Amino acid sequence: MSEKSKIWKTMPLSTAVLMVIEKRQGVVLDDELGNILSMEFGDVSKSEINQTLMNLEIRGLVHVSYITKNKRRIERIKDDMLYMAVGED
Repeated sequence: MSEKSKIWKTMPLSTAVLMVIEKRQGVVLDDELGNILSMEFGDVSKSEINQTLMNLEIRGLVHVSYITKNKRRIERIKDDMLYMAVGED
C-alpha cells in the first residue's frame, strides 16, 4: 500500500474532478484526469472516477462523450450550454 493511499482525503473526489477540469480550460481527457487524480490522491480506481463522473453528469455539471472506443472527453457544462437526453430530440 502506498503512502498516499493511507492519507485521509479532505476534499471530495467530485470537487477535485471539477477543479482539474477548470484548470484545463473546461475540457480534459479521461486518461489525463486519472493521472492527475492519482498524483493528488494516490490510488484512485477507475470505478471511483466513473461513479464520480456519472454523478456529476446527472447533476448537470459535466458532459462525458466518447472520442474513440477507449477514450472519453469530459467537458464542463456552462450556463449557456444545453444537452438533450436520449429521445428528447
